[in-house]
Amino acid sequence: MRLGTIAERLGRNQYELDANSHISLDQAAAKAAGVGRLLESICPAGVYSVGEDGVIGVLWAACLECGACLALAPSGVLTWHYPSGGAGVVYRQG
Repeated sequence: MRLGTIAERLGRNQYELDANSHISLDQAAAKAAGVGRLLESICPAGVYSVGEDGVIGVLWAACLECGACLALAPSGVLTWHYPSGGAGVVYRQG
């Protein structure tokens, strides 16, 4: 049985989108701490991207809600909570 690549398996997840982002990022604090590339590299869903100008993009709708970014980002860089009202990633069993 072929399970597929990680990208293929993650692509099978479903998302119930919240109208509002559940991730807020303080660009100034992130730049001062130099965490842009860290966030980009640790996020399994590729939510974070660093532009050539150093601005960190946040594609919150793709978030897997694993909390890796929150665990590794210095205090004050991220504000993170679960999406409201049952929104967010819908994991499937099996």
